[in-house]
Amino acid sequence: MKIVAVIPAYNEETRIEQAIRDAGRFVDVVVVVDDCSLDNTYSEASGTPAHLLRHILNRGQGAALQTGTDYAVEKCGADIIVHFDADGQMAGDEIPTLTELIRNGEADVVLGSRFLGKQANMPLMRRITLWGGLMFTRIISGVATTDTHNGFRALSKNAAKKMRITLDRMAHASEILDLLQIHKLRYVERPVTIRYTKGTLAKGQSSLGAFVIVKDFIEKRLLG
Repeated sequence: MKIVAVIPAYNEETRIEQAIRDAGRFVDVVVVVDDCSLDNTYSEASGTPAHLLRHILNRGQGAALQTGTDYAVEKCGADIIVHFDADGQMAGDEIPTLTELIRNGEADVVLGSRFLGKQANMPLMRRITLWGGLMFTRIISGVATTDTHNGFRALSKNAAKKMRITLDRMAHASEILDLLQIHKLRYVERPVTIRYTKGTLAKGQSSLGAFVIVKDFIEKRLLG
């Protein structure tokens, strides 16, 4: 089965090349979507074997994932799509674990979780923010996962075609869980490692960012 990694990237000039190399060891094709970066992300990625796409306007991670997923299915012939971050937080050698159940026909979507036994140097405030997001999603969507906003996931081609991401920014992670329910897709969680550094924490979600996620998701629910 052909496995394609989709990497959304925004201002990741110092980390994008390593992320491509890391994911590329365990997939057949890497697709990078540069979300109109203001730095040299595009030029750094262009020196790698990755397929490189670029938004002419900054739209957000959700939009970049949908652009890359469409390309992976339509242009690369992907059977499995892996969502992988550009910032070096994820470990490429965990990709086989995420794709195994899809390859065996036992799941449509496999979600990575930071809270299933693997240790991470997660700051307390990040842990509290993620817990709040988890409770919000369980109440609103009724999806009982252990890690709501983890971007490390794998989708079968069939699931990718059904799960259209319409929330351009970070609320897409909650939308994806909604779509699992709507389309009655088989999903499981698997433990993954997320590595935190000062750089990645600086780009992470703030309290204001969490509020925007909730606002966007509720608006989507109310307005359809």
